[in-house]
Amino acid sequence: MKKQAFNPYLPSWEYIPDGEPYVFGDRVYIYGSHDLYNGHVFCLGDYVCWSAPVDDLGNWRYEGVIYPKTSDPLNPQGKMCLYAPDVTVGPDGRYYLYYVLDHVSVVSVAVCDTPAGRYEFYGYVRHQDGTRLGEREGDQPQFDPGVLTEGRKTYLYTGFCGRGDKSRKGSMAAVLGEDMLTIQEEPVLVAPGCEYSRGTSFEGHPFFEASSIRKIGDTYYFIYSSSVMHELCYGVSKSPTSGFRYGGVLISNCDLHIDTYKKPDQPMAYGANNHGSIVQIRDQWYVFYHRHTNGTWYSRQGCAEPLTILPDGSIPQAELTSCGLNGGPLSGKGEYPAYIACHLFCDEPSVYVGGDRFPKIMQDGRDGDEEPGYIGNIQNSATAGFKYFTCRGVKKISIRVRGYADGVFEVRTSWDGPALAAIQVQYSNVWEEYSAALDMPDGKQAVYLTYRGDGNADLLSFTLE
Repeated sequence: MKKQAFNPYLPSWEYIPDGEPYVFGDRVYIYGSHDLYNGHVFCLGDYVCWSAPVDDLGNWRYEGVIYPKTSDPLNPQGKMCLYAPDVTVGPDGRYYLYYVLDHVSVVSVAVCDTPAGRYEFYGYVRHQDGTRLGEREGDQPQFDPGVLTEGRKTYLYTGFCGRGDKSRKGSMAAVLGEDMLTIQEEPVLVAPGCEYSRGTSFEGHPFFEASSIRKIGDTYYFIYSSSVMHELCYGVSKSPTSGFRYGGVLISNCDLHIDTYKKPDQPMAYGANNHGSIVQIRDQWYVFYHRHTNGTWYSRQGCAEPLTILPDGSIPQAELTSCGLNGGPLSGKGEYPAYIACHLFCDEPSVYVGGDRFPKIMQDGRDGDEEPGYIGNIQNSATAGFKYFTCRGVKKISIRVRGYADGVFEVRTSWDGPALAAIQVQYSNVWEEYSAALDMPDGKQAVYLTYRGDGNADLLSFTLE
């Protein structure tokens, strides 16, 4: 029996942000950087890979470490972190991994014969005179490479643009030759940063970081993170190195701009930076992105949502859900872990992660401990939302809670709807189960749990019966 697919799609104790998804053969592979639980900075881990069958997207397999940080000759002691990578298949059929270390401004390349084998260091992207890209006078600093190979050419996109820095223009595209290293066509600007976006179609959503590139039909889609950070945007062009115009927002990791169930400027989760891309898995397109946990920027987890590509090539913004890769709503019966909450907020709104009053996804133990995730720091008004479920005859809800809290969890099917049940909880330093009768309407429903009371609770799971 196939597993249901949740967000995040990997186990709750795994932290793989900056996801670049690809289908190779009959499996989808995810390549990303590697955060640690409770990490003090971004990307502290080695590159690892996970994959899933294209017809069973809830069943992810750990492929192991594909590239240790010490593999790069510039990093023999592992003092630098491996930032967001990308992968492409070269003209020779081998798999090439492009990445940038956190304290140098050159693009490194590793290679492997298989999608998820052990990659070996291959070289640095260079100009024809041998100078490494990023080190010649006039080069933009290198960051977050995205790659696309067509025939014997590979298009390389890199860039980072902070506010106030006019030395960085935007995302730059270069064309590499058949050796996957040597620049054949010099870098050109394809998406302007905030200092150069005024008067262009990108104004209001200028390029910040996270260059990624895909081709659908005869159209190139340039995917990137904008200056507000929580949103992944896209631009479109018929050429891979020129003519890109702004297309729209693909996803926001706080659901900003979505106006179907709330006001468009109302955040529904605690966002921060974002990075990801799009992929077609069988007959469905998805956007892969990441969310933030532990109340910090540094423990990020991969999520995915289905996309609709309209006949004119435009892509409406995807909504945050708990069931992204599932192919539809989750079953309206059974126990669900609290860490799959797609909405997390309290009466004090915040677009960005952080703050002592805010609820957060957590885990017990240390990084690598296979401990189930839960929602911690649940104080008065904290709300967790789960979307969506196909409900039939649901008459009872149970929750597993611990912590020094004395109050009730109100149950709703919309964030601002009437309470359908109230579950009383009490002080406990172990997980306890509490239940209440619930007359849940049949059909496609969300579940919202709002705490009202004193103290601070943790929520492990809920069960619909």
